[in-house]
Amino acid sequence: MATPVSAAPLTSKITIYGWSTKSAGEWVRRFHPSPEAELRLVLFPHAGGSASYYFPFSQALAPDIEVLSLQYPGRQDRRGEECITSISELADRVYAELQPWTDGPFAFFGHSMGSILACEVAQRFQRRRGQEPLRLFASGYPAPSRLPSGTVHLRDEAGLVRELREVGGTDPQWLEDKDLLAAILPAVRGDYQAIETHSWEPVPPLDCPITMLVGNHDPHTSMEQAAAWQNHTTGEFTMQVFEGGHFYLENHRAEVVDTVSTALAKALSTLTADRSLS
Repeated sequence: MATPVSAAPLTSKITIYGWSTKSAGEWVRRFHPSPEAELRLVLFPHAGGSASYYFPFSQALAPDIEVLSLQYPGRQDRRGEECITSISELADRVYAELQPWTDGPFAFFGHSMGSILACEVAQRFQRRRGQEPLRLFASGYPAPSRLPSGTVHLRDEAGLVRELREVGGTDPQWLEDKDLLAAILPAVRGDYQAIETHSWEPVPPLDCPITMLVGNHDPHTSMEQAAAWQNHTTGEFTMQVFEGGHFYLENHRAEVVDTVSTALAKALSTLTADRSLS
């Protein structure tokens, strides 16, 4: 799979919390470039999250799958930029940034807010390019048609910290460090504003298969809300429930990686077979 010539020079380096990664521009991180991979998997972080959260997933999936992890504005090396507080605007930007990276088969995986954003970007590919991911993996969030409203983004600093403690996924030591909180809370507030004020507009469902993954004790996603993802595809729908809460995937990383790699291997095999018949 060719590396897009329009991307930033791949020789530049960015160090993110001790990890050195080849830069593919402001929005895309390639922790483990795999130019021989037949497929790219785009990972969409959760609210307040960053590309580096998915480093272990990239490490586990490479070199068979080339992982592209998104870095939204307003965090880590992009702290100097304003957060985008609209899911629709964020989806438009991500869609544009992914154009040079979707010259071959690709799939999307999004956790929490990232699952809604991944769905929005997939819809844009389907409507605007007549192209779609091989599969959408939606993790840890209600279906677009079951989105709850919320006011977390309106809370004071203590209220934001309380939310982070409740959902997990953030090192508790960070939540005691005022300097670190000053660095991460603006992105948390901005992302929560984006997802809590986002309203679903009925659109034709995706044609690509959807796999929904959820923790059985997720405080933000009921089983009914998770199962409603089946209404957003005309293709195959599968749902996998794990023991755990909102960040169940931290304790089930190997199982999640296996679910993703197995599903994508099957999708590639089907694609290859279809092409041989055409």
